[in-house]
Amino acid sequence: MKIIVIDDDKLVALSLKTILESEEDITVAAMGSCGEEAVPLYTEHRPDVMLMDIRMQGMSGLEAGEALLGSFPDAKILYLTTFSDDEYIVKALTIGAKGYILKQDFEGIAPALRAVCNGQSVFGDKVMDKLPVLMQKKTQFDYDRYGISEKEREITELVAKGFSNKEIAASLYLSEGTVRNYLSTLLEKLSLRDRTQLAIFYYTEIKGD
Repeated sequence: MKIIVIDDDKLVALSLKTILESEEDITVAAMGSCGEEAVPLYTEHRPDVMLMDIRMQGMSGLEAGEALLGSFPDAKILYLTTFSDDEYIVKALTIGAKGYILKQDFEGIAPALRAVCNGQSVFGDKVMDKLPVLMQKKTQFDYDRYGISEKEREITELVAKGFSNKEIAASLYLSEGTVRNYLSTLLEKLSLRDRTQLAIFYYTEIKGD
């Protein structure tokens, strides 16, 4: 797995490189020290995962991530930060980041990178616990505007609750294949990238107080 590390604290960046390259399956292809370097470095090296700090001088990691995903929608960004501010969490989720973990959890960084590389989304328990509160919206959502059926509404809610396809299938008496088809249709209707964004959409646009 090839990654890029971007952190404006050079000591932290070097420490991360040392820690990660002690893992047999991880290679640090390049290192950057500011948000402005994210897109050029990604363009040059095409890493499997971009590991990036959030609060940096100049362009922040969130601004860099938004620019990167604007150019490369399939880019996988894992944010690694000392800050668990609610505003940062919401922004990271809404721009399409694949993960948000705290720097203090050094042992969890390599497993998180592997999970993101394999297509999973990784958010610490503390972050996930905050989502229902952070993402509340009081206005009533217009399902008809998007042509979303009652069954699709049920599936969206179960995805937001963290149910797997197998669990959704069992709950709604459907096959897993049917659930996958419903999910693909939902993502297309809502112009979303994956089930994590669908869960975020549920809390930001559908779920009320």
